[in-house]
Amino acid sequence: MDMLDTLVTARGFFTRSDARDCGYSEKAMAEAARCGVWHRIRRGYYTFSVLWSAMDDVARHRVRSAAAQHSLGDAVVLSHVSASVVHGLDIWGIPLQRVHVTRLDGGAGRIEGDVVHHVGSVSDEDVVEVDGRRVMRPARAAIEAVGRSTGEVALAHFDALLRATGLTQEDLMAQFMSMEAWPFTQHLHVPVRLASPLHQSIGESRGISFFFRHGVPAPVCQYEVRDTDGTLLGTCDWAWPERRQLGEFDGFVKLGRLLRPGQTPGDVVFAEKRREDALREATGWSMIRIIWSDYDRPRVLQARLQRALRTAG
Repeated sequence: MDMLDTLVTARGFFTRSDARDCGYSEKAMAEAARCGVWHRIRRGYYTFSVLWSAMDDVARHRVRSAAAQHSLGDAVVLSHVSASVVHGLDIWGIPLQRVHVTRLDGGAGRIEGDVVHHVGSVSDEDVVEVDGRRVMRPARAAIEAVGRSTGEVALAHFDALLRATGLTQEDLMAQFMSMEAWPFTQHLHVPVRLASPLHQSIGESRGISFFFRHGVPAPVCQYEVRDTDGTLLGTCDWAWPERRQLGEFDGFVKLGRLLRPGQTPGDVVFAEKRREDALREATGWSMIRIIWSDYDRPRVLQARLQRALRTAG
């Protein structure tokens, strides 16, 4: 394997210096970039265009943050959403155009090219190492990442934190309490209190936020439905037992997870329909399904939910 391939596999990028060490002349490097064989991540940092084009926004941010951290060295630690990406959190609604770092050397806060430099108190306990990279610990990074976001985005991020890291809502609350007087954190007390690892996708988190904001009663999450002999028939995203109502979020990602080898999307939809029938027959309750685009029509969705819960009750 070519040394540049090895470097990209190991860390996501190579530098001009690496290319020179591999025997590339200035002319050859310029030609590789001009012809689109190499993709320029930032000044002096590259990857292969074929790999870059196959990446989603989160993967690209991960590579850009690795390159920026390599350039800046020990003077910074990855923080905010850049740290959340390294920690493996699902990212939704948070801009990824710039890498976020927090200065450890007393440097000034600023935006410099593709990097936002933050300043703030950082203790040894705030910094952890992930795959050889120094990053802000997950709970602090998550809170800082959503300081300028809506409550809906913040809840989705906090739920992703709890799912990905094994931290508890109490851990998140303790971190928030230590930061609640910081700028841009005061509005986060509601999503911190609503956060739960039982919200198992961004779509489900958006549902919980929607219910709270629109006066819909809080559901029981991950509600198990069993038949008369105790066999588990299925687990619903939401349930309102006192209203005899079940609820599910349907998203493309969720359906993709259910797709087994040899199955078509139509097979999955049919299987889900049979599953829903079994759940309704076992409980005698109604089912309401919410899809991603429903959140873009809040008045219509609110009316649907109110009507379903009133009718079911």
